Amino acid sequence: MAKVAFLGLGVMGYPMAGHLKNKGGHDVTVYNRTAEKAAKWVDEHGGAHAATPAEAAAGKDFVFCCVGNDDDLRAVTLGQDGAFAAMKAGAVFIDNTTASAEVARDLAEAAEKAGFGFLDAPVSGGQAGAENGVLTVMVGGEQATFDTARPVIKAYAKMVGLMGPAGAGQLTKMINQICIAGLVQGLAEGIHFGKKAGLDVEKVVDVISKGAAGSWQMENRHKTMNQGSYDFGFAVDWMRKDLGICLTEAERNGAKLPVTALVDQFYKDVQDMGGRRWDTSSLLARLER
Repeated sequence: MAKVAFLGLGVMGYPMAGHLKNKGGHDVTVYNRTAEKAAKWVDEHGGAHAATPAEAAAGKDFVFCCVGNDDDLRAVTLGQDGAFAAMKAGAVFIDNTTASAEVARDLAEAAEKAGFGFLDAPVSGGQAGAENGVLTVMVGGEQATFDTARPVIKAYAKMVGLMGPAGAGQLTKMINQICIAGLVQGLAEGIHFGKKAGLDVEKVVDVISKGAAGSWQMENRHKTMNQGSYDFGFAVDWMRKDLGICLTEAERNGAKLPVTALVDQFYKDVQDMGGRRWDTSSLLARLER
C-alpha cells in the first residue's frame, strides 16, 4: 500500500481515484477545486480530502493529477499552494491531464530540480474506461520512474506503455486524437450516406464492421449515432481542446494535418449548433441539419 494523492475529480479523475483506493488498496487523499466534490468522494470511498494541492501532496509516495488544461495544470503544480512545493524527495508525480508536450517538459524539469520524479501520462478510453478501470495510459518520462509507478497506475488501466522521454506521452495522445477525429468523421459520413441511400444502417454496419472498415468507434457508437443520441462519451468541447493542442504542435514540428484541421472546424459547427456537451459522434448531427 502506498500513500497517494489525486488532484482533480472530474468525470475521469473521480473514478480513477476510486480505483486507486478500492482496487489498488492505497491510502488516498483527494483534492478538488470544488471542495464539496472531494467530500462526496470521501463519503463514497473513504480516505481523506485536502484543502490545497500542497496539503494533498505532502508526504505522499505518488501524486496523480487530472485537470482541464495547461493553465490548470500549472496552477495545481507550481501555483500558490501548488503540489510541487510539498512533494517529498523520491516521490513520483503522475499527470493524467491531456495537455501540451511543452508543459510536460517544463514540469519534468522542475521536478528533477526538486528531487522527485515526473511522468506525463494522458489516458484514452473515455468516461466508461475510467469508470471500469480499463484506460490506456501513454507515458513520457524516465524508465526507472515509470517502473516505480506502473504497478500503481495499473489500478485504473488495462494498458500502460512508456513512449519515450518527458512529453512523449502527450505526443502519443495527440496521435490518438488525430486518428479518432478522422474515424468519427468517416463513420458519420458513412451512416449519413446509408440513410440517404435508403439502406438499413444496422444491417450495413453488421456486415462492414467485420471487415477492414471495422473500428472501436463503429462498434460502440454507430447505434447511438443512428438514433441521433449524443450523450455517451467524450464531449465536443474537450475534443476541440485536444485537437487545438495537436494543431499547435503540428505548427511547431512541421507536420501536415489537413483532415484534423477540417474536422476541428466541423466540431466548431457542432458547438455553434448547441452541441458543446454532445459526445464526439455528434459529427453526424452536422451532416443531418
